[in-house]
Amino acid sequence: MPDIYIGLMSGTSLDGVDGVLVDFESEAPHVLAAGFLPYSDALRQAFLSLNQPGDNELHRAAIASHELVELYAQICRSLLTQTGLIPEQIRAIGSHGQTVRHQPPSLATSHPYTWQLNQPALLAELTHIPVVADFRSRDLAAGGQGAPLVPPFHAAIFAAPGRSRAVVNIGGMANITTLPSDGAVNGLDTGPGNVLLDSWCQLHTGQPFDQDGAWGATGTPDPILLSRLLAHPFFNKAGHKSTGRDEFHLSWLQNQLQGLPLLTPADVQATLAQLTAKSIVTMLKKQPWGTTPLTELVVCGGGSKNLQIMQMLEAELVNVLVLPSDELGWPSQWVEPAAFAWLARRHIHGGTGNLPAVTGASGTRILGALYPA
Repeated sequence: MPDIYIGLMSGTSLDGVDGVLVDFESEAPHVLAAGFLPYSDALRQAFLSLNQPGDNELHRAAIASHELVELYAQICRSLLTQTGLIPEQIRAIGSHGQTVRHQPPSLATSHPYTWQLNQPALLAELTHIPVVADFRSRDLAAGGQGAPLVPPFHAAIFAAPGRSRAVVNIGGMANITTLPSDGAVNGLDTGPGNVLLDSWCQLHTGQPFDQDGAWGATGTPDPILLSRLLAHPFFNKAGHKSTGRDEFHLSWLQNQLQGLPLLTPADVQATLAQLTAKSIVTMLKKQPWGTTPLTELVVCGGGSKNLQIMQMLEAELVNVLVLPSDELGWPSQWVEPAAFAWLARRHIHGGTGNLPAVTGASGTRILGALYPA
């Protein structure tokens, strides 16, 4: 049977579903087809409302997850149509689900948990393909953060022997993977990626995101606001850490603006771009690089399209080549869904999927649960 998998990712940015169909037959994974389906305004709002306590949550979560899986099935059918493959030729679908709450050990909760809306049994029924889902829970049960889970895949496709390279995924949240020349892979969440930028842009322009960072580029970062934002405890927290909308959201931003001299909305947007870039750079500079300093930063996720963030990263990282993953043959929106195709493959082959050095888990674990076709 061909070693072919589908990876599905719907991230914290809440823009929609990315899907890829990946062939692992050759030495290097090869994407055979890719697709994207946007969320309707109603579904996006349903997910946003579930990030906060509210009425009748269980019912609303069940309905939203059902609608999500219908989108998952639709994109899977599109990938099969693009390639002419049939369900029986696909080993499994790696389905991450939509995170609506993330309360890892680093938030000091007495009962850590992470909640991704999903209905993998329904997805298996709709597609007639086995589904691997619920990747984060086992790492969390083993004492880990449950995130980020993409560093081992980043290492598989981006590690460059003899060079120290890092990968940053700028989705709703941002996470880094460090790939020093000695091969010691590490990684962690750095804080907000696009989540605050998108929310602020939606509030003031009516657009779901700042295309190419053009609106933010008309503003000027405010050092006082930036200092306030960076005072959030997450940024100074040591050790393994991950985050989400539970900590960084529009209400939190609006609270930080209280008592400040009036800033234009564009100035706030520029400051939020600086927050994303600064938090990434700060974490990169704290990592141990050994005898070979960092020379390349590969950027993937939607934030790689924000030219303002890319320019800020270049300005902060002297003598480091900052390049989008597209230049290495991996379009920025393919990387994260492909990681979950890779994790599904690891599960099917009985391989572990987490890195304790990244998540803080007590050991490596086979991640996910299998729902046969």
